[in-house]
Amino acid sequence: MNWWQAVILGIVQGLTEFLPVSSSGHLAIGKEILGVEASGDLVFEVLVHTATVLATIIVFRKQIVRLLSGLFKFKYNEETEYIVKICISMIPVLIVGVFFKDYVEDLFSSLIVVGVALLVTAALLFFSDGVKKPSEGISYKQAFIVGLGQAFAVVPGLSRSGTTISTGLLCGVRRESVAQFSFLMVIVPILGEAFLDVVGGDIASSSTGLVPLALGFLAAFVSGLFACRVMIALVKKARLKWFALYCAIVGLAVVIYCL
Repeated sequence: MNWWQAVILGIVQGLTEFLPVSSSGHLAIGKEILGVEASGDLVFEVLVHTATVLATIIVFRKQIVRLLSGLFKFKYNEETEYIVKICISMIPVLIVGVFFKDYVEDLFSSLIVVGVALLVTAALLFFSDGVKKPSEGISYKQAFIVGLGQAFAVVPGLSRSGTTISTGLLCGVRRESVAQFSFLMVIVPILGEAFLDVVGGDIASSSTGLVPLALGFLAAFVSGLFACRVMIALVKKARLKWFALYCAIVGLAVVIYCL
């Protein structure tokens, strides 16, 4: 991967992270279009996801500061309860990361997996779009179920935001509530994965050079910061069936291409 390919892929990541269309799937498709060989490590993917997570932190900084302020009052309040729910939602993806990491990494080299997973994403978005009478907040049980959705969404092509938002809607959570929860719940897992890559020396030993990694990170951060507010507002208001249609078209095209 050279520097301009890294920049393009970083921009793709930044623009698609906040839409229910699978940024990891689009990265895999982008690599195929640009002729970038699928590497044996996921360092580039982790770094560009980290960049968009940092953009998320900036956009949601007021909410995050409010949550942390409530937590450090050292009493069980609304903010502490919300953080506990986020922690509960992270349990499934933690289990996947510990016990199934190698298997998940192998999936990133298969474009047919991306195509099929995009079709699954389309189905989830379509069937969750018409859910009525949602609740105002999110319960502990709903947080765990949304976390299960995030765990399955480690599969490339299965949109993390699309899966978690759809899962929340099917559980009866209001879209505005589950959208914010979806973007906040990913912060710790992604930053934790990036930290382990740094500590474990994976970045230095990556098959992708340091310059492309740095430029891809920067491109993902800038484009993600630019797109975050617009995209989140769009996800909250737009009908999910249009995203479902897009995922179905792209997924079908990928499957036909692979066959």
